[in-house]
Amino acid sequence: MENRIDKALELFDNGYNCAQSVFVAYADLFDIERNTALKLSTSFGGGMGGMRNVCGAVSSMFMVAGLKTGTSIPRDREGKKRNYDTVQLLADKFTQENGSIICSQLLGLEACPTPLKKKPCREYIRFCAELLETNLKKEI
Repeated sequence: MENRIDKALELFDNGYNCAQSVFVAYADLFDIERNTALKLSTSFGGGMGGMRNVCGAVSSMFMVAGLKTGTSIPRDREGKKRNYDTVQLLADKFTQENGSIICSQLLGLEACPTPLKKKPCREYIRFCAELLETNLKKEI
């Protein structure tokens, strides 16, 4: 599925934000129309509306995980646990590699408890798409 990673990077190179780039690369797998996916994910870019909170690429990675492992059943504790476990696994792997999931820390705009090697957003997008490929591959 290397083409999903390339698709995410191409979207970013064409001007879409980090969240849109990751989410739209996978939206068609869940029958979500492109324009709907673009609008839905717009608000998560720049660390949620440009506020530099949780990285937009990470947020979209979680959204894709929700489409795959989430639940729509009220009080489905097992379903929520399955999804939360998946999200926590992805967050842990991202943090292990990058030091944080917080946009401002990743970009070096705010101190982080772990010394970070600041990377361009494009690299975080690539990493999130790769995590989706390796961790949800059997499920996507």
